[in-house]
Amino acid sequence: MPDDTPAKPLRTDSVAAHPRAVKAVIPAAGLATRFLPATKAVPKELLPVVDRPVLQYIVEEAAAAGLKDVLLITGRGKTSMVDHFDRQPYLEERLAAKGDLARLEAVRRPAELAEIYACRQAEQLGLGNAVGYAELHVGKEPFAVLLGDEFCAEDEPMLPSMIDLQARTGGIVVALIEVTGDGISRLGAVSMEPTDTPDTVRVTGMVEKPAPEDAPSNLGIIGRYVLPAGIFDAIRRTKPGSGGEIQLTDAMALMLDEGTPVHGVIYRGTRYDTGVPLGYLQTVVQIACDRPDLGPAFLDWLRSFVAGAGGGRGG
Repeated sequence: MPDDTPAKPLRTDSVAAHPRAVKAVIPAAGLATRFLPATKAVPKELLPVVDRPVLQYIVEEAAAAGLKDVLLITGRGKTSMVDHFDRQPYLEERLAAKGDLARLEAVRRPAELAEIYACRQAEQLGLGNAVGYAELHVGKEPFAVLLGDEFCAEDEPMLPSMIDLQARTGGIVVALIEVTGDGISRLGAVSMEPTDTPDTVRVTGMVEKPAPEDAPSNLGIIGRYVLPAGIFDAIRRTKPGSGGEIQLTDAMALMLDEGTPVHGVIYRGTRYDTGVPLGYLQTVVQIACDRPDLGPAFLDWLRSFVAGAGGGRGG
């Protein structure tokens, strides 16, 4: 939680002093070993959450925030992620001929969300290394990074406020959540001081995956960042850290030490984390329950299943 240090003023006018981020980078080259054997041939990012893959929810989040240029950092065996955002004329023709207009619209939607580009990460050497592959595509402009295994509720966006803030400050903006228990050891943690803007803090230090007793606060960095182009040089100068990998947190900490302003936006909306099997299953259940076409019947079944109907197998 933010401490009682007097709030530092933060420029809050709506005039952007710096270029605004218009591109998104989605690192998605990992092996997803927690989901084996399902992910042996199917990228984790394409696992379905009801009837849309995880990756589509993330691209939809980017597009809704005005990021219509999306670069996927992929790995070996993951070309199907790009294929998902292509048109498929034969399937579309069959659906049109059947008059199945709802599914036709759903099939066309991925191709209409954004311009999708791809770059392959040769070897998985950490998030910082993955983001570094975006340099030629991004150029000298700020950009957003969205991790490929989490997304937020459509009606509770986090990216727009982050992009607005970065356009005013020109530095780094990270998304933060309040973490309980030992959860902070799975995230980057920040030390910070409050500002005069609600749910916005000035970050004074960052550490990757600290032990709970060593964490500087209970604010953990989650998978949304808005970064200046200077991050690429910082990544090149960052040595392997936690896990022997080049960590994005370490590159951001280097920029902070050299004077780049870093701010955090504390997110209090609904966040879905599909990075581990339990979180993935929880996400599927939550979104299914919220769907007006599925929710009522699914909730009835779920209540019956939890109550032990059908011998515990939902029969």
